[in-house]
Amino acid sequence: MGFIEIRERVMNNIQINDTTLRDGEQAAGVAFTLEEKVAIAQLLDMIGVHELEIGIPAMGEEEQQAIRTIVDLGLNAQLLGWNRAVISDIAASVACGLKRVHLSIPVSDVQIAVKFQGHWRRMLERLRDAIAYALDHGLYVSVGGEDSSRADEGFLLDAAHFAQECGASRFRFCDTVGILDPFSTYQKVNRLVEMLSIPIEMHTHNDLGLATANALAGIKAGAKSVNTTVNGLGERAGNAALEEVVVALKQLYGIKLGIDTRRLPEVSRLVSQASGSSLPPWKAIVGANAFAHEAGIHADGILKNPVSYEPFAPEEVGQEHRLVIGKHSGRHLVLNVLQQNGISLEPTEAQSLLDQVRHLSVQLKRSLTTDELLNLVAERRSPHAIR
Repeated sequence: MGFIEIRERVMNNIQINDTTLRDGEQAAGVAFTLEEKVAIAQLLDMIGVHELEIGIPAMGEEEQQAIRTIVDLGLNAQLLGWNRAVISDIAASVACGLKRVHLSIPVSDVQIAVKFQGHWRRMLERLRDAIAYALDHGLYVSVGGEDSSRADEGFLLDAAHFAQECGASRFRFCDTVGILDPFSTYQKVNRLVEMLSIPIEMHTHNDLGLATANALAGIKAGAKSVNTTVNGLGERAGNAALEEVVVALKQLYGIKLGIDTRRLPEVSRLVSQASGSSLPPWKAIVGANAFAHEAGIHADGILKNPVSYEPFAPEEVGQEHRLVIGKHSGRHLVLNVLQQNGISLEPTEAQSLLDQVRHLSVQLKRSLTTDELLNLVAERRSPHAIR
């Protein structure tokens, strides 16, 4: 299959199904309040996310209250509840007012052994009955193959076919423990895409740091939907990050999903605060350093032409260039900052100041603020300064 054909396939109707409120909240130590869940759902809906997986009704009354509250908001996004292939789980989803349900089944030998003592026929019978119950209640049904990445490929295809024949409208390919690479992901997902008539959804975990790459590989293989979480929040090492998947699709393939990428930092901050988890500054797209430049060659390039060291304009994701004065800064950046503050230096004085900047940055173990730079200049020009 040629690149042009692949691109045409992936550009048609890609859907983001964000699961921050389900799989994201399953991250160890994370528990959202009702108010936080509502705020996250509203903001994700506001920026244009297509579908939200908003919780697990079978968890009990508190979770059900949160789900009902979100359902009653009248959001534009489609709302989905996560369930086991168990009638009582689906009944709880119906009671919450959900119109879409996801049914999870184990498809790898290890997971079937743990959950069904190896009786795969019993698992499929349970799935058949669960889908029938859901359809009887007028629900849209998504079926997820838990641990698809470690499943026997023949059995995985059979299970997906069975779900399709029973009336499922989508099949979720789950790299549950994050063990795939993009090449094997493409191969496995492409086989499902070619053999099934219902769309495939990607669900990838980041245990090897490849969640976003594997999600994109699945989309290139023909998957039409992808699970994400804000900031990559999720179990263990997390999930494919909403901000990374959305921006990568736009920048790499020209796929515009109708999501307002300028507000991604706002969404990131909200989820970071609600989860009690601060982001590393080098986090892609939304990190504080995503468009920061300190190294002399880089800062000089940015001053001359931002394209020289930035993949796209920071304004596209609600950020801006930030030139940082520190250990790795060069004279051009220091002189530029000083000129902006009405200060000119001779070349020899500039080099001496730069030496001070680097020394102080090492002592402080951080970059310097503009005020700290100006104070260095003032101290040098003080009549009491030691020459």
